[in-house]
Amino acid sequence: MVVSVLEEMRIKDLGVIDDAIVELSTGFTAVTGETGAGKTMVVTSLGLLLGGRADAALVRAGAATAVVEGRISLPPGAPAAHRAEEAGAELDEGALLISRTVSAEGRSRAYVGGRSVPAGLLTELADELVAVHGQTDQQGLLRPARQREALDRYAGEAVAGPLAGYREAYRRLRDVSAELAELTTLARERMQEADLLRFGLEEIAAAEPRPGEDVELAAEAARLGHAEALASAAATAHGALAGDPADPSGVDAGELVGGAHRALEAVRGHDPALAELADRLAEVHILLSDVAGELASYADGLDADPLRLAAVEERRATLAHLIRKYGGGPEETAAGDGCSALLVWAEGSAARLAELEGDDERIAELTAERDALRAELSVLAQRLSDARAEAAKRFGEAVTEELTQLAMAHARIEVALRHTDAALPAEGIEVGGRTVAYGPHGVDEVELLLAPHPGATARPIAKGASGGELSRVMLAIEVVFAGSAPVPTYLFDEVDAGVGGKAAVEIGRRLAKLADSAQVVVVTHLPQVAAFADRHLVVEKTSDGSVTRSGVQSVHGEGRVRELSRMLAGQEDSALARAHAEELLATAARLGRRG
Repeated sequence: MVVSVLEEMRIKDLGVIDDAIVELSTGFTAVTGETGAGKTMVVTSLGLLLGGRADAALVRAGAATAVVEGRISLPPGAPAAHRAEEAGAELDEGALLISRTVSAEGRSRAYVGGRSVPAGLLTELADELVAVHGQTDQQGLLRPARQREALDRYAGEAVAGPLAGYREAYRRLRDVSAELAELTTLARERMQEADLLRFGLEEIAAAEPRPGEDVELAAEAARLGHAEALASAAATAHGALAGDPADPSGVDAGELVGGAHRALEAVRGHDPALAELADRLAEVHILLSDVAGELASYADGLDADPLRLAAVEERRATLAHLIRKYGGGPEETAAGDGCSALLVWAEGSAARLAELEGDDERIAELTAERDALRAELSVLAQRLSDARAEAAKRFGEAVTEELTQLAMAHARIEVALRHTDAALPAEGIEVGGRTVAYGPHGVDEVELLLAPHPGATARPIAKGASGGELSRVMLAIEVVFAGSAPVPTYLFDEVDAGVGGKAAVEIGRRLAKLADSAQVVVVTHLPQVAAFADRHLVVEKTSDGSVTRSGVQSVHGEGRVRELSRMLAGQEDSALARAHAEELLATAARLGRRG
């Protein structure tokens, strides 16, 4: 059952195309036309709609832009519909509208469901909507990686499950190995770093600095260094405030203020303002007495001890050395918070040292984990390889059966699984008693082999298949895929190149069979293939002498006979060609399909 349908494409100013609407439908649609008529425009247009590279050369000469629009029907819950709605697109009665414009300057814009989107979104949708196959895709099938992907796709969950478990273990092993390599490679540097940190912490621990100690010592050093000047100043100030006992006739500030207070106190009752001033003088007298007393105590307690001064300066030098070395730059020292910065460094360095000293233990843990993961990966790789081997046998038999129906009755397809010995034991894992190379997809190297006839040695399809045989192998693979994991829509661009006669008839029949489970669009030059189509589109070129245009029309009945006659003999009205065309249509009807 077809799960999505390319209903139509509108194409304007793309290459030689002025304006065309390509109507598509379910089943098998054949696209034909004279050589050079631009029938590959279907492939080019779909390529743009599905996120292909935009090229200014695609724009028709004299036009400002080329526009391709497509309408695709999707069932409710389709992954493509869900992804489009996530991007803000809206479906039109279950149909998704996609548009792509390319300017003559090469700029491109994409729209999905009325919303402007990056061209990358079209590529994501393409994976769910259309599989495009042409000569370049056949060349891609020659690559071992594509062949492995083809086998895994065919195997389905039988391989997908073990592969998912293998990839998870592979990812964990890669992460553990990377961390282990970093630790062992940088072990010497980390050891040197630990030694430096340890030495610094020992120096600081020996000094036993206290927060703010450098600030306190700086103040004490300044006091001890100017003890005599400080004592003289304190004695002079004390004498000025409290008087000199050795000079009875001297007048001190306290006595003068006291006399002023007594004079006002005697008359304060006559004026409140004067009483207030008297109170203030009393406060001043008390304050002067307190300051004088503190000056006397200060002078008595001042000690000009050179030994203490030397000890303070030595301690300051020790702390200054450590602060410059570990506690920061001159700014911290000048700001007076050098010891605090020093202690912060010590705290952080102790934590870092603990981390570095745990490297040996961590290396041992990682080594054990790596070995366990390698053992686990060996088991998973064997399980994955076994699943692929079983699928490879079924896949080879199924494709061989399809080739029998494609006029390659004696051909045989084999799927070879090979393992490569690891260059070094440490670089491989144990599988089947051998140490083999491994990667994110397992240990298997997958290669499709073709034996074209009995007794022939199976050879890689790149060497053992001609162009026509490769086209049939490709088609056979797609038919096999359609039975297990169908793609909604297939587009084949002249995959029947190099094929003729009975093989062409069989290709048409197999394409018709594929159309039972998917929408199939085929650009072909073979009437034997086109005769099997449910719908036949013809690309025609016209010219008025100055402008060349191509258009598309659907043909049926007499028009289809004429087109098949042209494809057969180049003469639409040839009686023999018409008879042959009618015979092809009858053959297609007899084999189960008719357009």
